[in-house]
Amino acid sequence: MTIADQVTGSTIAGTAQPAAAKPRVAAPAITLPAIGERELRLDLFRGLALWLIFIDHLPPSLLTWFTIRNYGLSDATEIFIFISGYTAAFVYGRAMLESGVLIATARILRRVWQIYVAHVFLFTIFLAEISYVATRFENPLYTEEMGIMDFLKQPDVTIVQALLLRFRPVNMDVLPLYIVLMLALPLILWSMKWRPDVTLGLSVLLYAVTWEYDLYLSAYPNGFWAFNPFAWQLLFVFGAWCALGGARRMSRILASPVTMWISIAYLVAAFYVTLTWYVPQLSQFMPKRIEQWMYPIDKTDLDVLRFAHFLALAALTVRFLPRTWPGLKSPWLRPLILCGQHSLEIFCLGVFLAFAGHFILAEVSGGAAMHALISLSGILIMWGVAWIISWYKRVADKSGAKTKNAVGNADLAGGG
Repeated sequence: MTIADQVTGSTIAGTAQPAAAKPRVAAPAITLPAIGERELRLDLFRGLALWLIFIDHLPPSLLTWFTIRNYGLSDATEIFIFISGYTAAFVYGRAMLESGVLIATARILRRVWQIYVAHVFLFTIFLAEISYVATRFENPLYTEEMGIMDFLKQPDVTIVQALLLRFRPVNMDVLPLYIVLMLALPLILWSMKWRPDVTLGLSVLLYAVTWEYDLYLSAYPNGFWAFNPFAWQLLFVFGAWCALGGARRMSRILASPVTMWISIAYLVAAFYVTLTWYVPQLSQFMPKRIEQWMYPIDKTDLDVLRFAHFLALAALTVRFLPRTWPGLKSPWLRPLILCGQHSLEIFCLGVFLAFAGHFILAEVSGGAAMHALISLSGILIMWGVAWIISWYKRVADKSGAKTKNAVGNADLAGGG
């Protein structure tokens, strides 16, 4: 049983139909999913991704060794983008089927505007935080390290570039990527409404063309986007394809022991590769031709090895973590799930807290105990804010409309 089996619960075109079925008009490639209980696995892993992103944004410490990027070729970014594509397609795909392309597009653009405003707000607060620390402690290295030197030199030009998403300080690359991918969502859903497999194929084609012809979006004052939307769209579209029936049609493949062992073998091989980064002596056991073919493993353009690593993790997760797993109701996992349900606010908070932690480690103490204290304190703050947001929304729901439709649920579509 896959995620799509549990979430959608309705017939997808192309699946087997009873022989005695009456003649009917051809159904669209996606159909209206049933409204039901939240898919807590999505919230759980989105919350986990937010915690891992926060820890990875801090200077390296003992806790950093608990993040997945040290044990494989992908990291929390792949998890976040895939789940964002999955949940966005689930929510707004339903809106498109119920209300039509125009209304669904309007709702998507409204969500894009919310994310854009959050990005601008985060940019402003982040600049103020960095500028204050650099001035107060007379340490210009903060402005250089966090990538805002150009803003201080030419604020009039740089602010315009920031509004155009071309200028971003360090650690602020995920939201611009998400904005661009959400802008493309109406076209993605419209195409998947009729030909989901063709849509995924076109996404793969764009990914291949990006690598062949080096497509990219330029950044200011130089360089390019840290996450190339032309490449990362593949993961977003794949998430949408899974949500709208693809995962159901792959259920036999995912349940196959062959798939399981291939995934395990690939994860073990990827783990060995990462070990060679920390223990160079192990690289002598790796064939030179494989090394020459494999490196560099590019994150900017979503290297195919990173994508395959994520697929292997996802295949094993779906196989061994069913939707009915009792642990999803455990109070120990509740903090992760709460953060995943309000991912936009928690991501912005995590960026702010990461620099605050960086500052404390640089100015106060960089010891292992302080690292652990800052990491755990940041996670507790993120959990506390998520709890407050959840509590407020429950109170607002009780005093507001009693019947809340899942169509407009921005939490599912990436947090909000």
